[in-house]
Amino acid sequence: MGDSNINLPPGFRFYPTDEELVVHFLHRKAALLPCHPDVIPDLDLYPFDPWELDGRALAEGNQWYYYSRRTQNRVTGNGYWNPMGMEEPVVSNSSNRRVGIKKFYVFYVGEAPDGNRTNWIMQEYRLSDSAASSSRSSTKRKSQPKTDHSKWVICRVYESDENDDDDGNGDGTELSCLDEVFLSLDDLDEVSLPN
Repeated sequence: MGDSNINLPPGFRFYPTDEELVVHFLHRKAALLPCHPDVIPDLDLYPFDPWELDGRALAEGNQWYYYSRRTQNRVTGNGYWNPMGMEEPVVSNSSNRRVGIKKFYVFYVGEAPDGNRTNWIMQEYRLSDSAASSSRSSTKRKSQPKTDHSKWVICRVYESDENDDDDGNGDGTELSCLDEVFLSLDDLDEVSLPN
């Protein structure tokens, strides 16, 4: 699945914020609700090395997005994903409430613990405990299958440059002309037009 498979109007790009990934995509997936547009594929990450994601995951620029099941086994055919740093909360801008958790991983080629570090980074997003429990209770009310869908995660994988910051949204994030126009519509109240 590449850029050509995305059903978005020309000029629009898929550069979601952390909050958008958790609230608009992951929460809906966990609650078995439809996502519009449905562009992020389900993928069992761990058999694939990061350079094998092209054509399997949603690609936008140098980033790949996909849903996967949360697991402790992060070993691939040629290496493993090793956690780096602490977990970061994903906070809703509107309610200032924690809606999810983001954890960073770096890919190592070889066997643990002696692998060689690469520039491949994965951000794994999961629902916070309160959001996961509300998703479980909403699925129980609807008498859905008893599968625990709160174990879904969204992964964002990218190859960083030495000059990039840790979130993968460094200078590589560009807005199209249409994106800038739509974003500027929010500022019309602050603009005074000439008479």
